[in-house]
Amino acid sequence: ILSLMSSPMAFGQRIKDLASVQGVRSNQLVGYGLVVGLPGTGEQSPFTEQSFRTMLSNFGISLDSNVKPKIKNVAAVAVHALLPPFIKPGQTIDVTVSSIGEAASLQGGTLIQTFLKGLDGNVYVIAQGSLVVSGFGAEGGDGSKIVVNTPTVGRIANGGLVERAVPSGFMQSDFLTLNLKYPDFSTAKILADTINLRLGADPDNGYVIATPIDAASVRVTAPRGVGERVGFLATIENFEFTPARASAKVVINSRTGTIVIGQDVRLL
Repeated sequence: ILSLMSSPMAFGQRIKDLASVQGVRSNQLVGYGLVVGLPGTGEQSPFTEQSFRTMLSNFGISLDSNVKPKIKNVAAVAVHALLPPFIKPGQTIDVTVSSIGEAASLQGGTLIQTFLKGLDGNVYVIAQGSLVVSGFGAEGGDGSKIVVNTPTVGRIANGGLVERAVPSGFMQSDFLTLNLKYPDFSTAKILADTINLRLGADPDNGYVIATPIDAASVRVTAPRGVGERVGFLATIENFEFTPARASAKVVINSRTGTIVIGQDVRLL
């Protein structure tokens, strides 16, 4: 079976669909916390016990070191989330909660206040709330067991409250850099030429607005004012241009015997 495959990038597309603005990105956050209220599906581990004692001490309650609390309704968890760009304090994001011990399930549990930190060690989000768990497990008296999906991972919709905004480099330079999702020297040049043409630049006389830096990046001169820069980017990201054709490619599926040939492949 032989078929022809044309390039997926051989027609006009918007700049915003093929490139992203350098510095405008999400940031990963992670934290450690406790899930309480489990129906006996928690765990009895040393680090869970230590975390439980620390939590009580924060509320002014101290336990004798000889007392071994039975905390089968508590589980130690890792909490992580993605902080979107430009999000502001007071807004909320979704968080994911995963057991890091021997808890059988997080179904029915509630995450107590947990700090989520970024790579710089600062706290950006405080997470708390009731978990939604899609998986479940059941065990019979004869030792048989069944597990559906993953009962030790849950999600809290809007469970993270943003407390600190991430500094952005969006306004810290006279330029914006557009990074292509599929690096290509020809596409980078076409992108720069499109912006220069649409904004009235005159490269022949040295007046250039967009300059290709390499196969992945195009540097664009942008206004310094906040409102002007936002409006400027909103304008150019909707410019349409035709990217360069992809390199010649042949894809062979050995299982079905299908051969897919790209547009620029030449058969000799």
